[in-house]
Amino acid sequence: MSPSAPPPAAVLHELPAGFRFSGATGGIKVSGKPDVSLIVSDAPCVAAAVTTTNQIFAAPVQLCRDRSPRSTCRAVITNSGNANACTGREGFNDAIAMCQHVAEMIGCAAEDVLVMSTGVIGKRLPMDKVAHGIRLAGDALGTDEQHFLAAADAICTTDQFRKTASARFDSSGQTYRIAAMCKGAGMIAPHMATMLGVILTDYPLTQDAAAVALRRIVERTFNRVSVDGHMSTNDTVVLMSSGTVASDQTEQSEDEKLSRDEQPHAHFIESATQVSLKLAKMLVADGEGAVRFFEVAVQGAARDEDAFEIAKCVAASPLVKTAIQGADPNWGRIVSAAGYAGPKIEVEKTSLAIEGNTVFQNGQPLPFDAAELSGLMKQASEVKLQLTVGGGPGTSTYWSSDLTEDYVRFNSLYTT
Repeated sequence: MSPSAPPPAAVLHELPAGFRFSGATGGIKVSGKPDVSLIVSDAPCVAAAVTTTNQIFAAPVQLCRDRSPRSTCRAVITNSGNANACTGREGFNDAIAMCQHVAEMIGCAAEDVLVMSTGVIGKRLPMDKVAHGIRLAGDALGTDEQHFLAAADAICTTDQFRKTASARFDSSGQTYRIAAMCKGAGMIAPHMATMLGVILTDYPLTQDAAAVALRRIVERTFNRVSVDGHMSTNDTVVLMSSGTVASDQTEQSEDEKLSRDEQPHAHFIESATQVSLKLAKMLVADGEGAVRFFEVAVQGAARDEDAFEIAKCVAASPLVKTAIQGADPNWGRIVSAAGYAGPKIEVEKTSLAIEGNTVFQNGQPLPFDAAELSGLMKQASEVKLQLTVGGGPGTSTYWSSDLTEDYVRFNSLYTT
């Protein structure tokens, strides 16, 4: 496990009102680990989804696109151990059937159920086992933290630990809660990861506001991490808003109602972004075989979009990744990656600091103690690369993991 990975021990989560959770074992996974996760909203709720941009995408991705955003969502059903991707019309019908099973069980329209899948590509779902798991998950639904954690465990595949986070925040005199979970370890690339994620809140959102907010949240978090640069067929993040506040909250006064943010939903977006960033960093820290986690912070670009492209390119470079793995301050790999990223840089204003030590300044190398800097890199839980590429206002930050022999070994034997 990466030294920056959080311990898998349970922590106290701020669970939003209006949701129930469960995890069950249907037998999809050969390992016998939990493989069916169910999240149910007690009443119709707002839901939005962001999905992979891969042109090859799984059947559940198509259903999530067809059914969101919406204001009548009742549940998200997830299976792990099988991606239901590249399975043709039969796979699409299987995804529909998963939703129908849940709808019949909780008493809603099948169109009000979203579905996600993760696992091996190209194999039909064992629908008898999926249906069995859904029945077990329905019987196990509950509202406490253990139910939430069970749902988070059941979406995992090669994850070394569950990935959950939560927060509470105040807006217009009211306290709201956010809880989120995701899975992912390998095949993590720009535009999300091989990841599934669910963000839950009791903060009230319209379906249009939820869609806009989720895009902003994802762009600032899950779209800024990379392990291997391989985009998945199944990436999906779902946002669900119950609009329900726990009963211990007091009614808002008229003054509080009038003091709403000038930018609607600003407090929610900021809090949900922080929660999602914690999860995004966990994805990278749990990269298959990963030992070190690193941050690429770019400044001085002409635009934020340019800084993003440069940071992404540096973070995805196999040579940079192997240098990080070996704690090798081989700064030439970093600045050269910035040079081929595409956006214009000003070489005479380009500088690089590794762990706060400037090794390249205004286009010129600086003397430094390589052994000492290597030692600092080995000790850091998150190696920081600070790259200046000019005098512009553009900034961006990206996170990635190293590339190890264990990663190659694991993924060379994934299906055999």
